[in-house]
Amino acid sequence: MKKACAVVVCALLLTGSVEAFQAKKKAPAFSLKTSQGTTVDLKKLKGKLVLVNFWATWCGPCRAEIPAFIDMYEQYKDKGLEIVGISVDDNGWSEVKPFVEKYKINYPVVLDNGSVARAYGNISAIPTTFIVDKEGNLVDRHIGLMKREMLESLIKSNL
Repeated sequence: MKKACAVVVCALLLTGSVEAFQAKKKAPAFSLKTSQGTTVDLKKLKGKLVLVNFWATWCGPCRAEIPAFIDMYEQYKDKGLEIVGISVDDNGWSEVKPFVEKYKINYPVVLDNGSVARAYGNISAIPTTFIVDKEGNLVDRHIGLMKREMLESLIKSNL
């Protein structure tokens, strides 16, 4: 995702934007590695509620929602929640790994290989978060900043 264009789209999303979304279809599969080399495979997360969050280190709304994602993951991971942060940063791990360490992100973070965002509908703005139910179906999508209350409500209603 090109940074200049995405910054404008990212900024516009502070107010939130919703497009038509077709829920209850299978979530596009992906298998990507973390900076430690661990593979995150969506198919292997079946049986868990999965939040797939497309984000970037330079995106203000992305940065703003990360503390809530960290807290919710800590609170609900033992109850069946998994969060996967998919970074769309152009410079890869050289930007993302220090960011993950600095902010102490406790959920798996992977890099988009270019095809994942396309598979999820050509992500046109970040942050964009998809909710994947325990059967692997897309049940919701949120474009823009996810406030803590909304995030927790989505988690509770889908666990």
